[in-house]
Amino acid sequence: MDFSFNDEQRMFRQTLRDFVEKDIIPVARDWEHSGRYPTEIVETMGELGLFGLAIPEEYGGLGADTVSFVLTFEEISRGWMGVAGILGSHSVSCFMIARHGTEEQKRAYLPRLATGELRTGLALTEPGAGTDLQGIRTTARLDGDHYVVNGAKTWITNARYANPLPVLVKTDPSASPAHHGMSVLLVDTTSEGFVVEKDIPKLGYKGTESCELRLDNVRVPKENLLGGVEGKGLGQALSSLETGRVNIAARSVGIAQRAYEEALRYAREREAFGQAIGEFQAVQIKLAEIAIQLQAARLMTYWAASQLDAGVRMDTESGMAKVFSSETALQCALDSMRIHGGYGYSAEFEVERLYRDAPLMAIGEGTNDVLRTVIAKSLLRGKAHVG
Repeated sequence: MDFSFNDEQRMFRQTLRDFVEKDIIPVARDWEHSGRYPTEIVETMGELGLFGLAIPEEYGGLGADTVSFVLTFEEISRGWMGVAGILGSHSVSCFMIARHGTEEQKRAYLPRLATGELRTGLALTEPGAGTDLQGIRTTARLDGDHYVVNGAKTWITNARYANPLPVLVKTDPSASPAHHGMSVLLVDTTSEGFVVEKDIPKLGYKGTESCELRLDNVRVPKENLLGGVEGKGLGQALSSLETGRVNIAARSVGIAQRAYEEALRYAREREAFGQAIGEFQAVQIKLAEIAIQLQAARLMTYWAASQLDAGVRMDTESGMAKVFSSETALQCALDSMRIHGGYGYSAEFEVERLYRDAPLMAIGEGTNDVLRTVIAKSLLRGKAHVG
């Protein structure tokens, strides 16, 4: 059992840390509060090749191992979780295209997605269907050599910048079970009838946009059916969410790490009753608990990533890592805020942003309560084992 990084992973992590310290941390608080889009940060991520994380080398990507993948999201989220979201949705979509696309689709899109010339996202959720994806209402009717798409999507990251945008649709609304009639179409977002209705105002997760979309008779060429076969869409989407969950777990670790760093710094610098508050036992207990939970979440996330690298089906492992790490991020952000006292509630300190960003980690890529039931069912059916 080896808990250490190889030389390549260590060098990659250092490159990421240098980038975060130089280009993200100095501007994150001000840009986040002003609502400014992090254009310069996105451009640097492109220069570093990060948009090609999930793209094989033969198509111009980094072909990164999954441990390096989670290192990326941990380190960037330590600086600004919203920026990690820009890269996260793009990477999950690229993973899906690389795994399930036809050779023509891969060659058409992946090389330019790898450089960041093109960016993408994932349009699954609808106003009436989030966790229950089989309940989506967006339809795609075949008309000659095009599908005609009608429907609405919501909470779509990168909606204003994605092209193509994979959209989950029902190509056969009458199919039973419903997933037999679901497909993914690679939609050109410049098409007539594709409308970004609005940006959703959010508590946190700022820096990237989350949008409502309307598709009104959008015509999509038949060759843009992902994989070229109807009825595979839900499976394609769910398989990509395995990487999405380790992505969320890693982002959660990044939030928790920054919460720990801010709490530790403040406990050393802030004085009360003639001494640093870190000398008080109550503060020490909170600091210790943050550190313990943070390291446990980190190891669980790396474990899930290593399982994927080993070729093991890891829906249960990624679910466990996502649940534990996101709950850890929530608790660590709150405890860090408590250590800061009144200043923790001030927008002039980093911790209030961490406190606003953390709740999304317990919701995105499957709510924690739903994932707990998924994990339990896998255990009961003998599909997963612990110990």
